[in-house]
Amino acid sequence: MYGYFQAWQQDGTWYRIHETLRSDLRRKKGKHKHPTAGSLDWQSVKTTAVPSSRGFDAGKKIMGRNRHILVDTLALIVTVLVTTACVQDRDGAKKWLKTFGVHRKKLRKVWVDGGYRGQLLDWVKQRFRFLLEVVLRSDDQKGFVVLPKRWIVERTFAWLLNHRRLAKDYERFSTTSETIIQIAMMRLMLRRLKPL
Repeated sequence: MYGYFQAWQQDGTWYRIHETLRSDLRRKKGKHKHPTAGSLDWQSVKTTAVPSSRGFDAGKKIMGRNRHILVDTLALIVTVLVTTACVQDRDGAKKWLKTFGVHRKKLRKVWVDGGYRGQLLDWVKQRFRFLLEVVLRSDDQKGFVVLPKRWIVERTFAWLLNHRRLAKDYERFSTTSETIIQIAMMRLMLRRLKPL
């Protein structure tokens, strides 16, 4: 079974299945297959001692990896990048943007949190057709507050953590982790396309 998993990962089969399901689900909801807006964020997750690439996130005190995901307005993953936990959100965003291909076609706006402020906003403005829009919490608000547009990506992270295999990163390679995340989203999309 792992032989098929690895072969489909290397030849892009998992990626193509994920893209087809996301496009079909977007069309079912009356949207174009390529999103025009999305939300970007990252999540630190612990790893076991096995992974060959992991780091320490000093802010969250986690030894592991970061999952950087861009989701569309339906909370479906558009792209995913897994890095070591010591990679800051702005650096992870730059790395993600350099590998970000076909999905840029129609994308015009990406909502991000305050961690993406600074030089990254100008860097994106100079190189891409879309803009990063920072959504900040008001200083007057106390306790937990759902932020407009930002809650979408947080909901996706919650869906991913419902999968036992994603509650912790067990994979040796970060590319395998990315594929496992895509497969978890495929399961969710299939259930929405063909409810039981």
